[in-house]
Amino acid sequence: MRRLSLFPAVLTFTALIAAVPAFADFQTGLDAYQKGDYVGAAKEWRPLAEGGDPIAQYNLGLLYLDGHGVPQSPAEAANWFRRAAEQDYTLAQHNLGAMYGSGQGVKRDYVQAYKWLNICAAKGNSGCVTQRDLIAKKLKPAQVADGQRLATDFKPQKESEKQ
Repeated sequence: MRRLSLFPAVLTFTALIAAVPAFADFQTGLDAYQKGDYVGAAKEWRPLAEGGDPIAQYNLGLLYLDGHGVPQSPAEAANWFRRAAEQDYTLAQHNLGAMYGSGQGVKRDYVQAYKWLNICAAKGNSGCVTQRDLIAKKLKPAQVADGQRLATDFKPQKESEKQ
């Protein structure tokens, strides 16, 4: 049986942060991470993540997934990935889908896995396409339809816009 894998735990800096002070904090965290100071990275990223920054949420999730600078907790990683995924951060959607597919940090749910992997596959992420197709083989046609409907109904929303 082929095993689903999480997107490589590579920290990414794929978007500019609008606020200069926030960027400085993120960069300070990234510098700390690259030096192996995971506690320092978590210290810099946590306030940004709690404030709704999806890139910081994703990176904090990676720290929890690997137990770098924070206690290892797949459940906490899934929480941070979910928050970033709901804001349409593709890498978080990939990881969250893989976690649902494997039952790591969350209860295994192939329909939810299909949903998140399909959302990120629609953005051209080939890893998501591959994993989504593997998940689809585990589902009945009605479940694939449910996952497709959930993906179609997905409306990303910045945390700052939520009530």
